[in-house]
Amino acid sequence: MRLPDWVKAQPPAIGGPAIGGLGAGVLELKKFLRKSGIHTVCEEARCPNKAACFSRSGAAFLIMGPVCTRNCGFCSVRSAMDSGGTGPVGSGPSGLGPLSGDEPERLAAAARAMGLRYVVITSVTRDDLEDGGAGHFADCIRAVKSGIPGARVEVLTPDFGGSRTALETVLSAGPDVFNHNVETVPGLYPAVRPQADYKRSLSVLGWASESGIPVKSGFMLGLGEKTEEVAAVMRDLRAGGCRMLTIGQYLRPSRRSLPVSEYVRPERFVELKTAALAMGFRSVASGPLVRSSMNAEEYYRDV
Repeated sequence: MRLPDWVKAQPPAIGGPAIGGLGAGVLELKKFLRKSGIHTVCEEARCPNKAACFSRSGAAFLIMGPVCTRNCGFCSVRSAMDSGGTGPVGSGPSGLGPLSGDEPERLAAAARAMGLRYVVITSVTRDDLEDGGAGHFADCIRAVKSGIPGARVEVLTPDFGGSRTALETVLSAGPDVFNHNVETVPGLYPAVRPQADYKRSLSVLGWASESGIPVKSGFMLGLGEKTEEVAAVMRDLRAGGCRMLTIGQYLRPSRRSLPVSEYVRPERFVELKTAALAMGFRSVASGPLVRSSMNAEEYYRDV
């Protein structure tokens, strides 16, 4: 299917602030991140906005390693199942390793060197860990807030297997926004998120909203969803306490990923934003190239 003009990646910006003594730019930021031992979801998930964000010294940090225990049909992050594993832990060489104890401090140092005042932290799913990595998330939040006084932190977490205890561990560290994406309509979960559960994700979002922290979620279009299914998901998210919503176009990141069913026209995204605001969402980003972490600080201001 030919890529339409409205979903072509944004060009990188010219110029920008210096990073760690280096000139700004995509290659410079990549070198800096590699030297710091930091992963980003921008690279691992092959985000179409990577060049534009990197050229502005922006990034969404990916913690707990670059290998995921799940195998979602839309995602290009390497799965432990690709290496012979048969489940969350797997029976073969999965590529999973122990968590790095100094990652929180390295992440905070990198964010400080990049001049970030709004830091987005996400992760792979680590079903092999007892708490799903919730304690590590909390350590990263505290490290950033300690290392960059006044900084805001947004987290985009997995579902932690539906553990409320794990979720409360993350929330206790004081993130400024809690994000967990439902990604698609429930009818498509077997193909798109085979190890996830729609109701479980709604429970996580509902529990998080009880904390008073702004709660955010998002989903993609173009996977074969129906209009009425999209409306139902939006109603479910709003009823579950979500105040922030992101809607973007699914773009196939690799040949092994699910094919694109439809390239949704920009007008449809505008219609969905209008509908979401009418439902009571406080902040809505809806467009073909919208991603969960894109312009996160700007949308935080809305709430």
